[in-house]
Amino acid sequence: MMWKEILYVGAGSFLGGALRYAVSLLLKCSGGFPWATFSVNMIGCLLIGLLMGLSMRLPNISQQVLLFLSIGFCGGFTTFSTFSKEGLMMLQSANYLLFAIYVLASILFGLALVAAGYFMVK
Repeated sequence: MMWKEILYVGAGSFLGGALRYAVSLLLKCSGGFPWATFSVNMIGCLLIGLLMGLSMRLPNISQQVLLFLSIGFCGGFTTFSTFSKEGLMMLQSANYLLFAIYVLASILFGLALVAAGYFMVK
């Protein structure tokens, strides 16, 4: 039974990661604000909030669907490691203002979007 759940998470992670890469190709920009990472993280926050709300509203939603979408897809789609790497690169290039904007905007908008998604469907 546990292997089935691992496969659901893995399949969702594959799709989320592939879509994240596609977004990074579409929003590729040199220097400046890392729009691709910021965008996927904010979309992921909204999606996980929507899933939280839906799971409360629809208690019969299967555990496999939730594993596939939340841990798998959203986990593969969003990326804290890339966020951290880009933040370090900004610090190393002494771009302190952009670093502060990126970190604060990611945290504040991320929390707001999780809450918005949750309350939209609750």
